[in-house]
Amino acid sequence: MYRKKDKQLIEWKLSKNRKPLIIQGARQVGKTWLIKEFGKTEFEQMVYINFEHEFQLQNLFQMDLNPQRIITTLEAFFEVKIVPEKTLIVFDEIQSAPKGLTSLKYFCEDAPQYYIVASDSLLGMNLHNKISFPVGKVSFLYLHPMSFYEFLLAMGENGLAQVLDEKKWDLLPVFKEKFKENLKYYSYIGGMPEVVANFAENRDWQQVRTLQNDILTTYENDFSKHAPYEIVPRLNMVFNSIPAQLAKENKKFVYGLAKEGARAKDFELAIQWMVDSGILLKTFRISKPSMPLVAYQDLSAFKLFFNDIGLLSAKSHLDIKTIINKNAVFEEYKGAFTEQFVIQQLTAAEMDYIGYWTNGKSTNEVDFVIQNKGEIVPIEVKSEENLQAKSFKFFCQKYQPKTAIRTSLSDFRQENWMTNVPLYIIGDYFF
Repeated sequence: MYRKKDKQLIEWKLSKNRKPLIIQGARQVGKTWLIKEFGKTEFEQMVYINFEHEFQLQNLFQMDLNPQRIITTLEAFFEVKIVPEKTLIVFDEIQSAPKGLTSLKYFCEDAPQYYIVASDSLLGMNLHNKISFPVGKVSFLYLHPMSFYEFLLAMGENGLAQVLDEKKWDLLPVFKEKFKENLKYYSYIGGMPEVVANFAENRDWQQVRTLQNDILTTYENDFSKHAPYEIVPRLNMVFNSIPAQLAKENKKFVYGLAKEGARAKDFELAIQWMVDSGILLKTFRISKPSMPLVAYQDLSAFKLFFNDIGLLSAKSHLDIKTIINKNAVFEEYKGAFTEQFVIQQLTAAEMDYIGYWTNGKSTNEVDFVIQNKGEIVPIEVKSEENLQAKSFKFFCQKYQPKTAIRTSLSDFRQENWMTNVPLYIIGDYFF
């Protein structure tokens, strides 16, 4: 499989001012696979430790944080000679080793010749637990589920991926039906690497759903294993309510759908825990489309999405027959899957900010308003071919954005006030 983050890893390796690298991301998004492939292709040898599995090494950093002692211990344990320029040292799930994160500071300061990559699925929560963190002494790379572009490559659709990569929008009509077919597949399968790889090899829809349910179970097990015990019931309530939240016409998160009579203070910590862990994506309402958007966000109004559209399909019990039925998957649950797809692609493309807009009375709404490379862009998401968008026109007339995007299943075309961008290119349109 190909991941776009490969390029950033190579850039990190070649950097003269290289620091230890932390790769973040939710469980099952492919961090370990990415690191191991990088080690195999770019280094002569790799010393790999998963601290969740290597119990003997969990106390590696307890005695002291002297890099040379740590290196000597690893050489003895793995019976290898660690040559700095030839060896990649991997600290996988570093949060399971006490003082592991802190040790990276001393590798940066006292032993910068070593190539150190660490991964941490729970970093966001660990910071809230006041774990000593090497501020300014590490670099970061965040890994998301596979984008639609990466999915196409995994499916062997190299020609379609090339159209996206080279932004050959004039060729889109030629491949439209093939793009739409793969978009339906992606809506069911999603971008979790294990699930994608399994389907690419076996083409078995039942195995897809089994693997997705396993991932959902892993997340739910993490709630009880890693979260403060007092918020675990609320984690489950929020997690289980997401399909119902997205099925509403107005997809703003409503606490009462998680628990009748619930208020914000009851669920704030639970929601933040899942956002920090990368399990959920959170987008706030913005009151005004001005720079920077973060200054105009309304913390009391937000939407929650899963990190992966395939997990939404599993959690919603989406029937495989829906994939076969024309464009039904995009129209299910009032366009929930379409909005989930769009935010997932925008997140993978690493927009500077992703929000949404409503006026004061919430009579008008724009699905997404993004900040990207110093520009604010409204994005209207349409799940059907009916392209009427009164709220979108109202927004554009009022604020006169330089660029306005409507994304739908219709063909690519530019009008005097907006551009219609097919759903299947929305992430690569900005990347």
